[in-house]
Amino acid sequence: MNIKSYRLLRWLGNGLVYFILTAFAFVMLFPFAYMLSTSLKIPSDTFRYPPRMLPRDPVSQAVPGYDEPLPLYYVLVNGEKTQFALAQSNLKVGRYAPAENLSQVVERRLTEVRPTGGAMNPQSVTVDGKEQKLFDVTVDGQVIPMILVSQTTVGEFVNPQNPQEKVYQNVRLSEPVENVSAHPENYSDVIALRGLDRALTNTALVTILVVLGQLATSVIGGYAFARLRFAGRDTVFVLYLGTIMIPFVMLIVPLYQLMVFIGWTDRLVSLVMPWIFTAYGTFLMRQHFITFPKEIEEAALIDGASRLQILSKILIPASVPALATQSTFTFLYAWNSFIWPLIVINVGNEENHVLTLALNVLRGRASDTPNLILAGAAIAILPPLVVFILGQHFFVESVASSGVKG
Repeated sequence: MNIKSYRLLRWLGNGLVYFILTAFAFVMLFPFAYMLSTSLKIPSDTFRYPPRMLPRDPVSQAVPGYDEPLPLYYVLVNGEKTQFALAQSNLKVGRYAPAENLSQVVERRLTEVRPTGGAMNPQSVTVDGKEQKLFDVTVDGQVIPMILVSQTTVGEFVNPQNPQEKVYQNVRLSEPVENVSAHPENYSDVIALRGLDRALTNTALVTILVVLGQLATSVIGGYAFARLRFAGRDTVFVLYLGTIMIPFVMLIVPLYQLMVFIGWTDRLVSLVMPWIFTAYGTFLMRQHFITFPKEIEEAALIDGASRLQILSKILIPASVPALATQSTFTFLYAWNSFIWPLIVINVGNEENHVLTLALNVLRGRASDTPNLILAGAAIAILPPLVVFILGQHFFVESVASSGVKG
């Protein structure tokens, strides 16, 4: 194999890999893109079938003789697609035909025909063994008795430039004239709906406090298990690390009883204090501090630095990737927490609701406006997504580095 063939095969192989990765990325990102797109739609556009990606608004136009602008639709006029305005909907239209020739069907509004013989003495005819009423239908200036074959509901469409020109067709099956647009006001509407702004503030407060609390306890605990020597250190660490294997469902009842005993139920403090201690974070920081060279720490001790000074001025500044990694995971967990807030916070106490509880309530109250529900979901998803994107660099650096800054 010559060099050119090798390069061609390598280029094709790399191209295939990038194509597969791009296809998987598109599949993964499509639900998020559709959620953001739907959150910018009007309610009627969210129920369109088949669904469309881009948000669209119906187009209206002022028509002479009508007080308000009328919505535009595409109708067939002489075989051509033309824009007409919907003047009336839900008009009852009947399909009539002579009893002796049912193939000669004409359409008339029900209000335009009268029973043959009058309402007091209506006439009828037998067709296929069934008695059918006769109606006087005007065709080309002549009144012809016909039977009612079927009836349907249509709309009256008028030419915007010539309102006297009218067309009747099914509104539900007609294609509306629409323009691509967006409604960012959906986000302000959903925030103002039932105190979602308060829930957003509570969620941010709880998340920040949980992140700061876990960072503080994990750094101190991780440093103690990594550098300090005391009796039973390894045993205590193994027991503490073993708590990770305890399912949360086993902790719900005793933890709730503890909150009741302390008097923290239905309060935001119950969403913070139980979660500022984490065995995972302590393990992460311990493993990171173990990789830090002891010589630097010993030199600082010889220079008279205390353990707290070594931790705050040497180890913590050199541990930004590990701290950013734990902050990212803690943020995602605290922001998306649902089961524990649902248990410990009363549903009627909307002042202490977090975002997950508010969205659960919004799902019922705004069931007829899915665009607002998805706008609320976007508000809940975007902050963690931004934090993850910003923290991804530090996460990769934490895995690849030894914790020593060059």
